[in-house]
Amino acid sequence: MSVLVFAESTEGKYKKNVLELVSYGKALAGKMQVPLIVLTAFAEDFSPLAQYGADKVWTYSGEALHTSDVNVWAEYIASAARKAGAQVVLLDSGANGMYAAPMVAVKLQAGYASNVVALPESFEPFVVKRKAYSNKAFAYTQINTAVKVLNLFKNSFGLVENPVEVQVENIDVELPAPRIKRTSVDMVTGKVNLSDAEIVVSGGRGLKSGDNWGMIEELAEVLGAATACSKPVADLGWRPHSEHVGQTGKQIASNVYFAIGISGAIQHLAGVNSSKIKIVINTDPEAPFFKAAEYGIVGDAFEVVPELTKKIKAIKAGVQ
Repeated sequence: MSVLVFAESTEGKYKKNVLELVSYGKALAGKMQVPLIVLTAFAEDFSPLAQYGADKVWTYSGEALHTSDVNVWAEYIASAARKAGAQVVLLDSGANGMYAAPMVAVKLQAGYASNVVALPESFEPFVVKRKAYSNKAFAYTQINTAVKVLNLFKNSFGLVENPVEVQVENIDVELPAPRIKRTSVDMVTGKVNLSDAEIVVSGGRGLKSGDNWGMIEELAEVLGAATACSKPVADLGWRPHSEHVGQTGKQIASNVYFAIGISGAIQHLAGVNSSKIKIVINTDPEAPFFKAAEYGIVGDAFEVVPELTKKIKAIKAGVQ
């Protein structure tokens, strides 16, 4: 018996959301009094996994995982779960984790719950608290199967260091032939990844034109933040659709979210309301976003944002 965490590596390294998942897995395994096994691939430094509590690390060095076919990855996770006798299988809430988890559940004939935000409310029966209704409510879901598959919602549990001596083992599993052929990969470099960003600076139609995005990018650079936009901005071609956040775009859970020139339609709020601190800059004091925000500035973004950027630069330079 065990808890199995799938730790996705990016260029051989582990992002914060993965280490948060390991932290959650360690706490869950402690309550269940079973070992925590972390499954990974394409990494050489396993010390971050040990720092957050991995009792064992299983990895795979075969060529079969050099594919974008999620079915192959799902079979890898499911095979490891069978080998480990896993009672609970944990994946993160990134795009790959959300895509693979239901497939893993089918392969294991397991119950599945997404957007989990806390340790189980109870174990007999097994009940977990989840985000629901586009993150506007919570649901308590009971899973009755012997094996459970869960996605942990980003930024819901936090990082908890629990250093241990880790055992690393290469495992051998039979994997299906990929049905997708990857011909090339274009990696974005030099920018903060929106899905992983702690701070996000987002703009809307209030900026009037894509030509005015320089001040958004400058503020983001000063803060070490990612840039984002509302759906109308992406539809107008001012910004790429990869930056669109909202119900039909990327859903984020940053620590700080700046909404500049965004009125706050319900579809947009559904994608960003899990951010811990929301700061709104808008000329309209009746903009719906002000009701959802922790802080708000009623003012012209073309005046407020440059002044805000200037002040942050001065603070970082030690000038009061």
